[in-house]
Amino acid sequence: MKAFESKHRILILGASGFIGNAIYKELCAYFKTFGTYRIPKKVFEDNHQFFQYDVEKDDVYEVLEATKPSIIISSLRGDFHAQTIAHQHISEYVLAHECKIIFLSSANVFDAYSKFPSYEFDKTLSGSMYGHFKIKIENMLLRLPKKKVAIVRLPMVLGSQSPRLKEIKQHLQEKTAIEIFPNIIMNVTTDSKVTQQIHYMINRNKHGIFHLGSTDLVHHDEYFKDIIKQLSSKNGVIYKHVYTTNEDRYLAVLPKYNKLPKHLEVSSLEVLEDLIKN
Repeated sequence: MKAFESKHRILILGASGFIGNAIYKELCAYFKTFGTYRIPKKVFEDNHQFFQYDVEKDDVYEVLEATKPSIIISSLRGDFHAQTIAHQHISEYVLAHECKIIFLSSANVFDAYSKFPSYEFDKTLSGSMYGHFKIKIENMLLRLPKKKVAIVRLPMVLGSQSPRLKEIKQHLQEKTAIEIFPNIIMNVTTDSKVTQQIHYMINRNKHGIFHLGSTDLVHHDEYFKDIIKQLSSKNGVIYKHVYTTNEDRYLAVLPKYNKLPKHLEVSSLEVLEDLIKN
């Protein structure tokens, strides 16, 4: 298996972040895998597969030339304008080389639509700066040859090391209010499931648009209360109910056309069990 897979050279932009690092750990045993980090840390500086790269100051070309990837996975964060320029340069590199890009996008590309969950080929429309930015990068990449691009739209990604879970734990510890959104219907996933799905997509040379959310939908407030029940046995948790709208609003990405095999699907209950297990 390893010998078959090792033909790829993979560069993960943003490999020090929550999702990027999970992807690096999943892939590095099977492929020649490189990653970038922004803030100097000994763990990354000592790893010769990692390159320091600040999207706001550095030219991505230097990292591309140093690593010569056949697959680029973009999970960058940071200034939107700087990211846009970086992705323009990445697009030029992908076009000129035997290379494809897997771009981690978000359910927020649909956050202006509220009455239904969203499928792969639904028109994107966002009311947020973040969603608008993700749409801009998606549209840029979709102009590349089809087989060179995979766009992965993610819902809320949870995991034992996820910023969201750490934030909840901090609120519980400090006895401060946890925001819940009673009218938001969403789906969820875990970092471990996303990494398995991306690994599968690399092995099968997949391209196109993929929605990697749980197969079922949940209400934000109920689901967060379920998570908190697992984390804290104490009563008296303080909730702050945030109503962004009077009606139920969907922020969910469901697959209809590019479905992955059953063993790579995940339910909201499995996500909850994964959080408890870890």
